[in-house]
Amino acid sequence: MRNYLFLLLCALPGALLAQTVYSGESTIDKTKAQGLFLTVPGDGRQIEKDWENQLKSYGRLTSSRGTYRVTNADVKDVSSEPINLMSTVKTSRNQATIFVAYDLGGGNFVTTGAPGYSAAESMLKTFASQSQYNQEVRTAEGGFNDAQQTHQKSVRAGERLQRDIEQNGKEKERLLKRLDENAKQLEQLTKDVEINKTEQASALTELENRKTNVEAVKAKKP
Repeated sequence: MRNYLFLLLCALPGALLAQTVYSGESTIDKTKAQGLFLTVPGDGRQIEKDWENQLKSYGRLTSSRGTYRVTNADVKDVSSEPINLMSTVKTSRNQATIFVAYDLGGGNFVTTGAPGYSAAESMLKTFASQSQYNQEVRTAEGGFNDAQQTHQKSVRAGERLQRDIEQNGKEKERLLKRLDENAKQLEQLTKDVEINKTEQASALTELENRKTNVEAVKAKKP
């Protein structure tokens, strides 16, 4: 399995390349925030779950309808002091667009050229690569599991066929034994028929003799 995953990852043409991160503005709960955007191709709902797990690593996460907040987030690469982190995720079947804002306090957001921006950008690119890697692994494992289930199903079918062959062989033995018994029975019946023919002939002779005797006795009538 590990070798399979290694070969798969080596064959990827660019799925794990860093995604483009760009700065911009978004409105979160009627409040404008400056932050960074990132679009990651793949299963949007799964990417959102991966991002939610990422946010949980920074502190206590609260969420509501695709909006996430981590108050006093510990993101040391971006800021040595706790920050207010806000994020939204818009998903579709084929991708997810993440917006994240790092509020250093007093509406002072991490923006292009500001301290911590490079680290924030790098963090998002790393997430994108890891998320896509996870998707490829899940896809590979899913394919492996499907193949394994197909193989197991084929093995079980083969085992059933083997049992049917063995049962067929036993049935054949029973039928051959029954045929042998039937042949012996037929042979005995044939002998019995011949014996019966002899008995019938003897009985007929005896009957005729008795009839002759009856007639002889009746002939002596005075």
